[in-house]
Amino acid sequence: MKKPQPAQAAQPAKPRPPRLLLAVLALAVLLALAHTALWFWGVRTMEANLDAFVATQRAQGWTVEPGTRATGGWPMAIELALANPAMAADTPDLPAGFAWKAERVVLSVALLHPRTLTITPQGQQSLRLNNGPVLPYETQSMVTRVALEPGAPPRQETTEIAGLRMRLPAGALTVAKLRWDLLSNPNAAKDAPAVTFNAEATQIGLPAPPGAESASWPLGQSIAALSASGALTGPLSRVPGLSARAAAWRDGGGKLDISRFSLAWGPLDLSGHATLGLDDRLQPSGAGELRATGQNETLDALAANRVLPARAAQTAKAVLALMARTPQGGGPPAVEMPLTLQDRALTMGRIPLLRLPELVWPDVQ
Repeated sequence: MKKPQPAQAAQPAKPRPPRLLLAVLALAVLLALAHTALWFWGVRTMEANLDAFVATQRAQGWTVEPGTRATGGWPMAIELALANPAMAADTPDLPAGFAWKAERVVLSVALLHPRTLTITPQGQQSLRLNNGPVLPYETQSMVTRVALEPGAPPRQETTEIAGLRMRLPAGALTVAKLRWDLLSNPNAAKDAPAVTFNAEATQIGLPAPPGAESASWPLGQSIAALSASGALTGPLSRVPGLSARAAAWRDGGGKLDISRFSLAWGPLDLSGHATLGLDDRLQPSGAGELRATGQNETLDALAANRVLPARAAQTAKAVLALMARTPQGGGPPAVEMPLTLQDRALTMGRIPLLRLPELVWPDVQ
């Protein structure tokens, strides 16, 4: 009789991953693949748009060198870095000899904000206008944000600059902070804003004044603040040539409405508004109003630096003293001055202030 065999112990069943966990992992893999595919599609789209921009500018007479490219920004942004890009033009639509180049420019679109293109120049840059000298400059930071619209050219941009330093023949021009906002409407009808703008700058360090005996400006070497806002009314002509476009804009009733202007320079504080246009000789003309404080100290500084004769400064002080009013609540006396610009002569009421140099359009020989 056989002995009974001992019963074998039951093997514990291997744990199976929960179906929910498998589904989550599969979904994560699919999302990662989709995100990667979206990123590569975004890179190809950005490169195609850059190629289209270069082709369009070259067809319009520009010389465009986008430089070597490098992609980056994964996973949260699409970036295209351009090394040594450059643009130049000598066409009827721009001052002769215009040229710009940079050491590096980064084009970026954040995946969470796909309707905003960020343009970030980096390193050394240079600018040339009207066949003049090359003006090298650098910034601590510079960012331009452009609002993207499907199937339409960009209309809105904001640029912010910190620590600008430009080397001019007379010395360095520095700006602590500079910002401007532009909103364009190329199809604006008559009396409608074609370009709306707002610009402001602080701590502007000036180079030596050109052709002056003294190496300093009468009101100081630094402008504390400068700002302006307004609109350029349309319609904007597309005829070739700057002077022809200006004439067409004038004939269409174009105006530059400066709704707000302010300047703080040494003892002088100016604010005001104006409306400007072009006369039959394409020279600026218009009218406005200024409000000034610190006028006596300003006239003394101009006389001391021989910008104004001492007798003329004293006469101007006497006239302005009659016009000055002390604001309600106290403060320095302020002068409100109606100004007119006609035939290149700037006048306050009937008192001539100065004569402006002739505006020579770059495409007019």
